[in-house]
Amino acid sequence: MAAGYNLIDTADVYSRWAPGNKGGESETIIGHWMKDRHNRDKVIVATKVGSDMGQGKKDLSARHILKAVENSLIRLQTDYIDLYQSHYDDPATPVDETLEAYAKLVKDGKVRIIGASNFTPERLLQSLEAATRLGYPLYHTLQPLYNLYDREVFERELEPICIEHSIGVISYYSLASGFLTGKYRSEKDLAKSPRGGGNKKYLNDRGFRILDALDTVAAQLGSTAASVSISWLQTRPSVIAPIASATSTEQLEWLIKAAELKLDANSIGLLNNASEW
Repeated sequence: MAAGYNLIDTADVYSRWAPGNKGGESETIIGHWMKDRHNRDKVIVATKVGSDMGQGKKDLSARHILKAVENSLIRLQTDYIDLYQSHYDDPATPVDETLEAYAKLVKDGKVRIIGASNFTPERLLQSLEAATRLGYPLYHTLQPLYNLYDREVFERELEPICIEHSIGVISYYSLASGFLTGKYRSEKDLAKSPRGGGNKKYLNDRGFRILDALDTVAAQLGSTAASVSISWLQTRPSVIAPIASATSTEQLEWLIKAAELKLDANSIGLLNNASEW
């Protein structure tokens, strides 16, 4: 916040997977943080609904949404959510029912705008069509897996829809679970963090080409691979806010500096060519 950032992305299910947790821990921390600082009006709060919170399934039914939003509002200690997102699609629930619940929340002032995450192109288009036909709120954002390495699925299937319908993309895993920081360059490096094992799939010729290109551009700009990776996302026509997480103040500095970087055409071309699919 001190550096000028104002969007916090979370979800009701964070971090249910940790031993002893039941979900809602992240929202609770954010709620206390905003209350202590009296800064709710300065923060854009984005949270999500639809993950398994103990009901044993992904759930975007109206009944679940209307109950879940109240729990999120209590934990966040606020009376409205800026961006409320469908975390995962729920194929068992008609999109009309989900959107009708969101329409009620927007009308009641509990939600300002809505977004989707992890949707297939088909369900995203169905939702947009239903919202237009029924006069319900449109999804304004999409949160997909997207980064310099993981490009193909999003760019081929979802990005054209987002551009055509003016849907802002909030990319997650923007640093490919840390691979694009350059921290993992061999299988031996995978032991550097608990999430390291998930980076094995990136240790291939294409992955190494991307790291080489990041190293080159970072050296030219006096920056880091992490900052350049985020900056590249900000040059994409559909991306409005890349999501990245930090586990140290040093990493936080990399992310803050990413917004200050200006990639020229040669740098963008080098990164595009190295990562082309």
